[in-house]
Amino acid sequence: MNNAVSVSCIVPAYNEAPRIGAVLKTALLTPGLDEVIVIDDGSTDGTPDIVEGMALRAPRLRLIRQPGNGGKARAVQSGVSAATTNHVLLLDSDLVGLTPAALTALLRPVTEGHADAAISLRRNAPKLWHLLGLDYISGERVMPRHILANNAAEMAELPGFGLEVWMNHLWIAAGFSISVVHWPGVSSPTKHEKRGRLAGIGADIDMLRDMFRTISPISALAQIHSLRRRRVGLPPDTAA
Repeated sequence: MNNAVSVSCIVPAYNEAPRIGAVLKTALLTPGLDEVIVIDDGSTDGTPDIVEGMALRAPRLRLIRQPGNGGKARAVQSGVSAATTNHVLLLDSDLVGLTPAALTALLRPVTEGHADAAISLRRNAPKLWHLLGLDYISGERVMPRHILANNAAEMAELPGFGLEVWMNHLWIAAGFSISVVHWPGVSSPTKHEKRGRLAGIGADIDMLRDMFRTISPISALAQIHSLRRRRVGLPPDTAA
């Protein structure tokens, strides 16, 4: 790893008590992460208690409690503001099958200087994303911290599910080269699985609404095209 690169792992979480412990254990076992910051977004289950219990045994783990459920963008903004490093790894708190090897594979293109940013392509990402070789709304990303910190006020005002497409805009404007890292063993539960069928459908509708409040459908297509053009090869021996 390039000694000039330091990385904070930022984990926004809302009611993820069944899954967050395994995600954090993996992050804490991954070399090269200087700190792990969990931002609890007003959970009503045992999520913050689990994190606090783990933090007692892991000095690199910190918990930030949001005053209420303000959405993912505000949670990430709080984490970025608290981070002490020059790069960040954004990590969803509900991943299944995550391993230190998968996280290392996502970090390496950036920490070794092969790319400016990296993004995951999970096993259960939509088939279209696999055909395109890019999940443009993936929540697992590595990037320089300043790209978010310099736009913190704007990030805090984003609609809840507008964060990923907004980050895409920043990456494209900055001219970032991007590594897409395949995660064949990692998946993310669907909203239907976590919330039930009707609530899951409602959550999917909310996600699309927030995305297209942030950018238009035409702009989303343009983002996909631009991000695919900016892909670079992975470093040798990268394995997820």
